[in-house]
Amino acid sequence: MGFHIVKRDSCPMWKKLSLYLGAVLLALVVGGLLLLAIGVNPIAYYQRMFTMGMIGNKIAYKTFENYLKVFVPLVLTSVALSLSFKMRFWNIGGEGQFILGAVASGAVALKLGSVLPDGVTLLLMCLAGMLAAGLYGALVAALKVKFGTNETLMTLMLNYVALYFLVFLGETQASWNFFLDTSSARPVFANFSKEVSFPTIPIGKFQLNVCVIFTLIIGVLVYGYLKYSKQGYEIAVVGDSVGTARYAGMKVNRIVLRTVFLSACLIGLAAAFKVGTVGILSSSFTDDVGWTGVIVAWLSQLNTGAIFLVSALISMLQHGSTVAAATFAQVDSSFADMLQGAILFLVLAADFLIRFKIVRTKKGGGENGNG
Repeated sequence: MGFHIVKRDSCPMWKKLSLYLGAVLLALVVGGLLLLAIGVNPIAYYQRMFTMGMIGNKIAYKTFENYLKVFVPLVLTSVALSLSFKMRFWNIGGEGQFILGAVASGAVALKLGSVLPDGVTLLLMCLAGMLAAGLYGALVAALKVKFGTNETLMTLMLNYVALYFLVFLGETQASWNFFLDTSSARPVFANFSKEVSFPTIPIGKFQLNVCVIFTLIIGVLVYGYLKYSKQGYEIAVVGDSVGTARYAGMKVNRIVLRTVFLSACLIGLAAAFKVGTVGILSSSFTDDVGWTGVIVAWLSQLNTGAIFLVSALISMLQHGSTVAAATFAQVDSSFADMLQGAILFLVLAADFLIRFKIVRTKKGGGENGNG
């Protein structure tokens, strides 16, 4: 008697949802046990984290404004990465593309923020961020289609090139380096939030940043692009089988270049949104949005609507943990990273159980399924 893995023909929707929900709950239980081990009440901590401290808070609207500053870059980056992932082009370079987009849009803000009208400057920031990130991504795509290089390795390494370029800009005091604050004795990035920033729409005391609206619109456009356009169909075919796409007469290399460029452009736009909202660069500017975006896209199974939902939950974990850390001194804000990793691991395990089942093989050759 032995065991082996067999692919499932199908899995009912109720069972899928039950397994995914069970995986998340199990991750919360694991996190709760860890909290108990360090002397923290897990119920109180989770309440503080999931509500982000807004219950009974007179300035809860400010907390939600800060939450949206975490949500917007994450969801837009995740949607962007899903484009290339659908084509089975494993773009792990979201971090690097986000950084270059931020540097390019920051350069426009610093140079033109006090010269041009705000609307024109913001538009140029978005275009500069999209172009810089898009070309950075297209470089890897070009190497892939021309020389067959491994895009996972290339995008991964280019992340560090971009990161250390940003660190170099932040630590090099020189006459050419306009990114630094000249009034500071030590190297500090200049703050341009007073010169240019994305406008907000007042809803009572709450200020809704227009980037939130733009992000929702982009999400709808990407969904329509993938589902109803010829280009979206081509992405799906290339993702299923490159050979089939070529047999159907599709220009695969052009599709790869176009899609990766678009994916990276959207990441650059996410960076421009954050630059125009925060108003200053830093070496930790990305908040690991490129890495987290990969997790979100994977957990969402590349579904655009699901990406918005998962991004909202992951952003709640990240921002809520920061808020909770201010109340529970024993718990570091990085607890969210550990919880996020546990959720990912267990959801992947649930995904495995959805796709496959373990069957028992008897000596006589018969099989009895256990799942």
